[in-house]
Amino acid sequence: MKKLLLTISISLVLIACGSVKKTQEALNTGDYDMVINNAINQLKKNKTRKRKQQYVHLLETAYSKAVARDLAEIKFLKKEGNPEKLETLYTIYTGLDNRQESIKPLLPLPILKEGRNARFAMEDYSEEIIDTKNKLTEHLYERVSQSMLLNKGNKYEYRKAFEDLQYIDEISPNYKNVQRLMEEAHAKGTDFVLVQLNNATDKVIPRRLEDDLLNFNTYGLNDMWTVYHGNEIAKINYDFGLILDFRDIQVSPEQIREKQIIKEKEIKDGWKYALDNNGNVLKDSLGNDIKVDKFKTIRCELYEFTQFKAAQVNGQVRFVDYRTKQLIEAFPISTEFIFEHAYADFDGDRRALDDRYRDLISVRAIPFPSNEQMIYDSGEDIKARLKAILTRNKFRR
Repeated sequence: MKKLLLTISISLVLIACGSVKKTQEALNTGDYDMVINNAINQLKKNKTRKRKQQYVHLLETAYSKAVARDLAEIKFLKKEGNPEKLETLYTIYTGLDNRQESIKPLLPLPILKEGRNARFAMEDYSEEIIDTKNKLTEHLYERVSQSMLLNKGNKYEYRKAFEDLQYIDEISPNYKNVQRLMEEAHAKGTDFVLVQLNNATDKVIPRRLEDDLLNFNTYGLNDMWTVYHGNEIAKINYDFGLILDFRDIQVSPEQIREKQIIKEKEIKDGWKYALDNNGNVLKDSLGNDIKVDKFKTIRCELYEFTQFKAAQVNGQVRFVDYRTKQLIEAFPISTEFIFEHAYADFDGDRRALDDRYRDLISVRAIPFPSNEQMIYDSGEDIKARLKAILTRNKFRR
């Protein structure tokens, strides 16, 4: 037990030393906020313990350096006066405030050797945060308004505008008509894809298969900027077309394949007395007659039948840009659905059969599915393949 406690203690010391070393390395490379976060996590419990003093020193040093660097960058950005840097300025101010707020719960932090508390310069940044936020909000709003006015029809610009509007709504909720502009930017930045089926085969595609393939709500593919429609909506100008061409559908004839299997097995068939060479009944050591099992061979002829029918569907998926009337890309798509049903009959002693065959003779023939049903049953695999193609190849202009 003493050895175990010693091992645990040494391990904890090594872990602590490793953590201090990593934190010191972060300080040396200028990753001050990492140092601050590590030190705060270490000091949340037992901050006055002697082995935690290294973290107090690291925290004091890193905080001082981080604040000095941020204030120097603020001074530069203000002197530069570029409105595009307002977001950076706002982020720095909020970072300064958040950093000191994360340290406040730990204060005071005593430095035992020096008989003092660690020093952390705390400032009220609320006025600077509010002023910068207001300027940033106004700047972004003006930029978005100009962009949406000048870049009509440019979906990429509408998406950028939407992101700016989202940020405005985050830092300045209910600002002017931001919500309405967000709806407009989202609507105008969305790509609408019309999905169509073409049947170039001599087979009839079941209506319910068409409905299933065109029901894109079940695909889960709609995202922030792409919406698929299986039915055309008159008021929408579609950006892309997804066309599923059925080029060949083959359904095999109904087949019943027969196979004959002969099974033999030896089974017990009563008993008889054991006889010696002279025909006398043998006795055991107690004088009792000896009995032995009798065996006989049984035979069964099994007739296994397999009902078989297959449907193969081949086609192509085409991505079309409706604005340029150009083919973007085409992908082959094919699938096969097989109907197979086995049953059996027998002649002879069924006890000669294995379990598998005994189960099979209890099964009877069933009606073959229609050609329409076979084509429909191929649809689930077609749908899965179509979804895989769309997942790998997003519509983007």
